[in-house]
Amino acid sequence: MRDIKIPLIGFAAYSGTGKTTLLVSLIRIFKERSLRVGMIKHAHHNFEIDYPGKDSFELRKAGATQVYVCSGTRWALMVEREPGPADTLQDHIDRLDAKNLDLILVEGFKPAIIPKIELHRPILGKPLLFPQDSSIIAIATDKPELMTTALPVLDLNDPEAIAAFISEHILHQHAANAVEI
Repeated sequence: MRDIKIPLIGFAAYSGTGKTTLLVSLIRIFKERSLRVGMIKHAHHNFEIDYPGKDSFELRKAGATQVYVCSGTRWALMVEREPGPADTLQDHIDRLDAKNLDLILVEGFKPAIIPKIELHRPILGKPLLFPQDSSIIAIATDKPELMTTALPVLDLNDPEAIAAFISEHILHQHAANAVEI
């Protein structure tokens, strides 16, 4: 990946681990700290962001390959594409309005080589990802006492502690590296 100007952190986990619940909490925490957070979420399937009966839906279904919906408080661009190679995480990052962001959170994109926090719930019976993914910098789990690793272990049920870890290891480190340049 090219040099990214905005600090970012990914979250890797199996379905049902609680990624979205944690991300909602983290976004609220960072928003309270006046940070502008961008979110990139990978979906493994087709998805709709509007629905039948909405003008944007009908225009897109009629054949428009791009529909831009805007108001005084929000805008969205929907782009229809032919099936083909998936865009890279970098492609999605490049589409964000970088000048208005302080942090990017990424859900999905497991193969991407970016710093990631692995979420793990032993009760799900899924294997840990970190032994095969050197991009994982910490484990967040609901059973920290069961983890034996040199990586930092965070309590999955303590979003404030996870936000503090991100602040220290991603935001502050990124700021320090930017000063050194």
